[in-house]
Amino acid sequence: MKKMTYEQALKRLEEIVQILEQGSKPLEETMKLYEEATALAAFCGECLDKAEQKITALAGLKPGADEDDDV
Repeated sequence: MKKMTYEQALKRLEEIVQILEQGSKPLEETMKLYEEATALAAFCGECLDKAEQKITALAGLKPGADEDDDV
C-alpha cells in the first residue's frame, strides 16, 4: 500500500465499500477490492490507536483509565 494519510485511506475504504455494495464486479476483482479494504481498515485502526495513545500521553492519563474514575 502506498503511503497515505488516515483521511485518504478512509476515503478509499468508503469508495471500495460502495463498489462492493453494488455487487456488479467480477469475483476476482471483488476479492482484490476486499483484500485492499482489509488492509486499509487495519491501517486506519492503527492510526486511531496511535492517536489515542498520543492523546492519553498528552493528557497524562493511564491507558484504559476513565477520567471519571477519580470521582
